[in-house]
Amino acid sequence: MKKTLFLAMAAICLLSGCKQKNADDEAAPLLAEIEQLYRQGDYRAALDSIESLRAHFPKAVDARRKVLRIWQEASLKMAQADIAVTDSLLQATTAQMNAEKRIYERNMLGVKKDSLQARYEALIGVVRMIRKRMDGIHK
Repeated sequence: MKKTLFLAMAAICLLSGCKQKNADDEAAPLLAEIEQLYRQGDYRAALDSIESLRAHFPKAVDARRKVLRIWQEASLKMAQADIAVTDSLLQATTAQMNAEKRIYERNMLGVKKDSLQARYEALIGVVRMIRKRMDGIHK
């Protein structure tokens, strides 16, 4: 009786290990698509596909481990691109504000500048956080 129970438990453990391999195999086409999207620079689509992989293949541990780095790098590149756009807008708004002679328009540009400055600083914080996590996970 004990021997039969032990054999049944051993079979269940072996089959559960096979199931993870199957989950990773099933996730492989989506993983390949994610890697392709990332290489093409379509970071938003890559992130959306990673969310899909996480939702549809929660037991595909190896695939999820591989896409973690892609998630971080794509998020970092998107944040850096957003910083570049925000910085350009901030510089243009500052120049426009300095050239403006009318008080009301100058004040409105000041509000816009403050908003852009806050966004810029928040994005810098996001980049720092992503880099810190990347360093912590992949050491």
